Amino acid sequence: MKRKLRVAILVSTNATSSQQLIDDIKAGKVNAKIVCFISDKEGCGALQRARDNNIEDIFIDPKDKTREEFDNELMKILQEKNIDLVLLIGYMRILSKEFVEKWGKKTMNIHPSLLPAFAGGMDKNVHEEVLKSGVKKTGCTLHFITEKPDEGPIVMQEEVEVAPDEIVESLKAKVQQKEKEIISKAVKSYSRGKLRDREIKR
Repeated sequence: MKRKLRVAILVSTNATSSQQLIDDIKAGKVNAKIVCFISDKEGCGALQRARDNNIEDIFIDPKDKTREEFDNELMKILQEKNIDLVLLIGYMRILSKEFVEKWGKKTMNIHPSLLPAFAGGMDKNVHEEVLKSGVKKTGCTLHFITEKPDEGPIVMQEEVEVAPDEIVESLKAKVQQKEKEIISKAVKSYSRGKLRDREIKR
């Protein structure tokens, strides 16, 4: 059996969309190991999710650190733990130029819309904008990161229908279900040598 893909997940919230990947790895469906969850928020639900699933939880205190200082500490951890792939799931920080240069081809972000539509927002703000716009379909996008947020090469997208009586909470739940699915699917493909940067359409 090939060596397990070593994954780190960067989080600031609950990382709900990571749960299917956790479950699929436990079930032997994905040849990967989530080595750690790393957060800039000490009390976020994602770190408890890590502990509940016997995954190392790491808090990096952002206080009195520049973006570059924070990311240097982050990159040191990723290197020490021999991480192959980084996932941003509800991660609320903008990454530094140095991080993107060193880790961009190994880092994927999940965004709750069909990019390039509704780029730039986060979490419920995106769903609010979707509902205000009146579009009939939205979804989620998994993409590699670049220096410009939400503009990196797209890995996968999934659509959901926007119901006439949709509210933010119901739409978020629908989109999160698709996020869970494509994150797990993408990590499985990446572990098999697919979805590397050269294979992504820019």
